[in-house]
Amino acid sequence: MRMTGAEILINCLLEQGVDTIFGFPGGAVLNIYDALYKYQDKIRHILTSHEQGAAHAADGYARASGKVGVCLATSGPGATNLVTGIATAYMDSIPMVAITGNVASNLLGKDSFQEVDITGITMPITKHNFVVRNVNDLADIVRKAFKIAKEGRPGPVLIDIPKDITAQVTDYEPKEKEEPAKCTKTIRDEDVEKALELINESKKPIIYAGGGVCSSEASEELLELAEKLNSPVTLSLMGMGAFPATHDLYTGMVGMHGTKTSNLAVTQCDLLIAIGARFSDRVISRLDRFAPNAKILHIDIDEAEVNKNVIAEHHIIGDAKEVLKRLNKGIVTKDRSQWLRFIKDLKQKYPLQYSGNGLSPQYILNKIYELTNGNAIIATEVGQHQIWTAQYYKFTKPRLFISSGGLGTMGFGLGASIGASIARPSKKVFNIAGDGSFRMNLNELATAVEYNVPVIVVIMNNHALGMVRQWQNMFYDGRYSQTTLDRCTDFVKLAEAFGAVGFNLTEESQVESTLKEAMSLGRPVVINCEIDRDLKVWPMVPPGAALEEVIVGESDIGN
Repeated sequence: MRMTGAEILINCLLEQGVDTIFGFPGGAVLNIYDALYKYQDKIRHILTSHEQGAAHAADGYARASGKVGVCLATSGPGATNLVTGIATAYMDSIPMVAITGNVASNLLGKDSFQEVDITGITMPITKHNFVVRNVNDLADIVRKAFKIAKEGRPGPVLIDIPKDITAQVTDYEPKEKEEPAKCTKTIRDEDVEKALELINESKKPIIYAGGGVCSSEASEELLELAEKLNSPVTLSLMGMGAFPATHDLYTGMVGMHGTKTSNLAVTQCDLLIAIGARFSDRVISRLDRFAPNAKILHIDIDEAEVNKNVIAEHHIIGDAKEVLKRLNKGIVTKDRSQWLRFIKDLKQKYPLQYSGNGLSPQYILNKIYELTNGNAIIATEVGQHQIWTAQYYKFTKPRLFISSGGLGTMGFGLGASIGASIARPSKKVFNIAGDGSFRMNLNELATAVEYNVPVIVVIMNNHALGMVRQWQNMFYDGRYSQTTLDRCTDFVKLAEAFGAVGFNLTEESQVESTLKEAMSLGRPVVINCEIDRDLKVWPMVPPGAALEEVIVGESDIGN
């Protein structure tokens, strides 16, 4: 059948199972938006307040659902406004397809109005990107983009379409969606056997799991491995939910803000089994003293990650779910009671604990967990509140924690929470924010209100850029350069101005009733929580220190 390029694009999106697009129109994508108008009964478009919000919403949609998120922007500034969102998805291996319009083909490279080389700009932050130069190639490019976004290590793909391509007419033949194959060809029997030797010989193993376990839907296999092995489990920030935080074998997060139990366990173990994790600098801290007594077994889908930051004794390349299935068949259950007693003693000696004056963010997070039975989707912005969330909300399943881990994108959470709520409308969705991060993209409240997306924004308002202030306090002799936010913004009135509901919290006695009311409304809500400006995130490994030198509170400083 004969169709315009714009109509072919929409039909290819429908082939891929796309039901929602997040975007913002402009001149270069007018033909695409005209096609969306014709197909509005089949594909939903969410008009965000800003293209960055569209990218973050597509990202949150993907993280919550496991599907490919889709965002759409016009040329020039519309396209560049997607860049931070694309980079965020790239760093965290999130499948996303970003579609941008561009000036007509004959105007490319001539500094035309609203022209930018978006494929050149995004080359380092996409798995692949395309410029469509022939309308006859458009359908296959769209299909390839979705396959690339999902196969292997997931990530974002960009398709740039000049305006004339969207207007040209050609033949379109529908095709069945091609599901990307699981990455199993690289899993060799001899590698599995060698890994089993290391595992079965170990006396003090620890499992370090990351976001790859969530991406591959391998949490059940991870649980089976841990229980068969009698091994403690620690998670990266991106791994939250890969292993239930309520399980006796869970030791908490590892790294700069990991528990002392996890950090000491990694330091003392004789085998570190890393699964779907990339050994980021926030995890390893001081490299020459990271897991000094351990052999490292690295299981990852991306061979480029192996031996990049730490040297592994052995590795297996492939899909984590399939690797763990094969390993679990060969695990020999051994008595590791002495190692587990050591871990239990550490957990009792160094529990996560908090203190401070007035309203406590940890109390609020524990109350959200209690009232939602741990089944809510929790998105975050970036800062102290993000780490408190990872520490104190007990994630028991994957795809419930949505946060910018690798890039650390302030302003991520609101758009991402909107996307997550649209992906999974039966779930309660919270965005845990700091006042600094929230200000960056608070305009997306208008999006939440327009589409009645019932996200609950909880602002841990310390009137400061809290994490940066903490560093200034600890390492810059209290010189608080540009981190104090004594602004006159009334977040309750702001919420009401957007058409949302606003609450103000100053005491712990208000928390439960306010949360219950917010959850009952079925509308966007902003809860401003006035917390102490000088609250800190503990534990913390100082820069240049080893994991075992983790500080658990003010009393440790200087010791």
